[in-house]
Amino acid sequence: MKLSLGSKSILLFVFSFVALFLLTFFESSLSGLSLTTERIISALLLVVPGLAGVILGAASLRQKELPRWVAILGILLNSLFALFHIFLLSFAG
Repeated sequence: MKLSLGSKSILLFVFSFVALFLLTFFESSLSGLSLTTERIISALLLVVPGLAGVILGAASLRQKELPRWVAILGILLNSLFALFHIFLLSFAG
């Protein structure tokens, strides 16, 4: 079964959401790390997949894959998720 690019975009959003849940669940064990290391881990697990999901969603729209709403939903969810976490990482410790 071959997934469309829009579906892969949604899967990257789900991965980011699961990573957020796991980072929150294991936050106490990550408290010994430096602040920079915590930010890098958060950026790699939350922001990078979101940006990749936006790119995959846009590629799906460009290739005119059906259904188009999956690609639009992937772009919307991933961009909001990534922007929110970029905002958090730029201000929070």
